[in-house]
Amino acid sequence: MEIELTKSNGVLTIAFNREEKKNAITAAMYQQLADALKDAETDNAVRAILFTGKPQIFTAGNDLEDFLKNPPNSKDAPVFQFLWEISHVGKPIVAAVSGAAVGIGTTLLLHCDLVYAADNAKFSMPFTQLGLCPEAASSLLLPHIAGYQRAAEKLLLGEPFDAAEAHAMGIVNRVLTVEELLPFAQKQAAKLAALPASSVRVTKQLMKKNRVAATEAQMAAEIEHFAKMLTAPEAKEAFTAFFEKRRPDFSKFA
Repeated sequence: MEIELTKSNGVLTIAFNREEKKNAITAAMYQQLADALKDAETDNAVRAILFTGKPQIFTAGNDLEDFLKNPPNSKDAPVFQFLWEISHVGKPIVAAVSGAAVGIGTTLLLHCDLVYAADNAKFSMPFTQLGLCPEAASSLLLPHIAGYQRAAEKLLLGEPFDAAEAHAMGIVNRVLTVEELLPFAQKQAAKLAALPASSVRVTKQLMKKNRVAATEAQMAAEIEHFAKMLTAPEAKEAFTAFFEKRRPDFSKFA
């Protein structure tokens, strides 16, 4: 299974399990993720959710070949279903990130409640480099979490940054070694699962209450722009250059 689901002691672990493709996410995988989160919300046996990948890779983001074959050109696309579900889950979400977390691999973390990173983690949101715009309401949430200037640097330039910087920005709660990461995150998820479920849900709801409408509106605006930009010449040049293994040339576009 490319998305591996495991339930144990109140914790649903959702693991990216496509290491040979750097855990790149296909439309089918996004649908699995969306369905898993939707089911978890109504499953009384699930009291906390844990996202993880592999020791050397969290996720390389979208599988670009599949992405172009199955473009997310409507709000019902699997990727947007997943983003809607993760932004509306009432149960606590923990993430354990090691290795690269590219694009949505970073933006999904903005919807998690506790994020732990290994010291080999590398984050990036290269949307502008692909001729696209941010998603997952990251254009709203990242400035809120990290401050405008830091968010602008990461979203406008799209350059990678390490776990120490992610921690300084407030994206990550704690940085651990690769060996310590998953056991620690599992322990934190187990602590959440052992607490009164209603207290945890209400506390999360109260903390996020003032941002729900703004997040929904921002996500909708991003989707509208994203769908248009996906078919624009800049994105075509970016994707063509990627597959041809060359540097894209955006100088001819206004």
